Amino acid sequence: MKKVIEEVLEVEEKVNAGIKQAQARASEIKTAADKELSEKVTKAKEKGREILQATVADAKKEAYRLGEEKVKQANEKRAALNSRNVENIDILVDNICKIILTTKYETDTK
Repeated sequence: MKKVIEEVLEVEEKVNAGIKQAQARASEIKTAADKELSEKVTKAKEKGREILQATVADAKKEAYRLGEEKVKQANEKRAALNSRNVENIDILVDNICKIILTTKYETDTK
């Protein structure tokens, strides 16, 4: 009976040792998995940051280009308006001169 109890205790010790080894191995695996996951998350964040920076840079370039285009269009409209105003002012001055000259002529002939 004593031998059976000793064998049972010995088997329990072996089982406990196996359990401790399995727990230690599981802990190592978990630590390695956590480290790998952390590295992947860090890489994904970095990649996301790079993509975001590139997208923002592209958006800034496009906004600048559109702004320049709008300024160019506004300058073209202003130039066209100024050109029309110069023509209208020239016509108005010609008409005023004609009125003045006609009025002076009419008063001189009377």
